Amino acid sequence: MAFLFLSKPDVIAAEEATGSFLSNGITAHRGNSAEFPENTMSAFRSALQVGVDWIELDIFKTSDGEIVVTHDATTGRVAGKNLVIADSTYEELKKLDVATDFRNRHQLTLKTCPPETMPTLFEVLQLVMSQEKTRVSIQPKSNCVADAISLIQSLEADKWVGFNDGNLEYMKQVKELAPHLIVFWDRGPSTNLSEEIKIANQFGFEALVLRHDGVTPEKVLQIQNADLEAGAWTANSDADLQRLLLAGVDRIYTDRPAAALKLKAQLLKTGQLKPRP
Repeated sequence: MAFLFLSKPDVIAAEEATGSFLSNGITAHRGNSAEFPENTMSAFRSALQVGVDWIELDIFKTSDGEIVVTHDATTGRVAGKNLVIADSTYEELKKLDVATDFRNRHQLTLKTCPPETMPTLFEVLQLVMSQEKTRVSIQPKSNCVADAISLIQSLEADKWVGFNDGNLEYMKQVKELAPHLIVFWDRGPSTNLSEEIKIANQFGFEALVLRHDGVTPEKVLQIQNADLEAGAWTANSDADLQRLLLAGVDRIYTDRPAAALKLKAQLLKTGQLKPRP
């Protein structure tokens, strides 16, 4: 591999011993995307090794009906060559090196950062289903919720899967088609929180995830008092991670999952942060 995995913090050791899914409140945003190219199998394998309880990824549907894992509607940012996902076949997309941008930004060589192909959702689900510590949250970036759920159910992958997005219609569709799947509803930094809590409860969502710069302890408590999980997306600096943890958020989406877990372990050890009930 191109990079060394970081050690898992002590905070999750007891959880691992139980043999059940972890519950440490750290979601690896597009996998371990600070250390590996985002939304690639390397980033997802690393996130599993780091020990997060959830991995987050993004999906689109290709012109030939494949569900692929990538964030943008086009490939130019990550691959250098620009194709429109919806207008391209999977075979066309598979020829691209989606590690190109990461390699260039970090001034890496092909040896230290080998080429990566765009994964399919099927491939990632197979990886996640090979273990029972970490689950995967799927963010539909196009109208492909029904296709994704059909795949999930055909693989009997339900217990490993949740969904997240800010698109209310997509998240409502998840609950209509598979009410048992967890939904993390993403919101902006400045919202009518009382109204959005009502909507979340109305449709059976499990969590509200605010953009990190809009999170306050008061908002966290308001969300939690409504029997919802309070989350924050996407925080990466040490200062933001600590601020959010001390504000009492239940979940942080981050490109730096190992750093977030390490910081959380330190805050728990020093008593600045209390264990989740």
